[in-house]
Amino acid sequence: QVQLVESGGGLVQAGGSLRLSCAASGRTFSSYAMGWFRQAPGKEREFVAAVSWSGSRTYSADSVKGRFTISRDNAENTVYLQMHSLKPEDTALYYCAATPGGAYSASYYVSAEKYDYWGQGTQVTVSS
Repeated sequence: QVQLVESGGGLVQAGGSLRLSCAASGRTFSSYAMGWFRQAPGKEREFVAAVSWSGSRTYSADSVKGRFTISRDNAENTVYLQMHSLKPEDTALYYCAATPGGAYSASYYVSAEKYDYWGQGTQVTVSS
């Protein structure tokens, strides 16, 4: 069982930066790959970024490549999403999620159905 709590969301102007954190409970955090997803009003939940259980591999959606960076600290049971050059279209509720670690292809991490545990989300609003 893994419990996830996101933080760090807020209101920021376009071009600004935010860092989201996701704190995980449980002693098995390092055995899970972690992902960030987002959902804007009236839209489906979409993949943002993922990191392997070791942190050695990361994956990002094309829409955020070069602007967002995912990382994790297994000693602190925390995964981060550093966001730069924010755009109004980045406005959404951001969720972190956990999936059992393994040797997966990039396509695995994109699917929300692969993730067993989800946080409650943190709101990011980017004003123009």
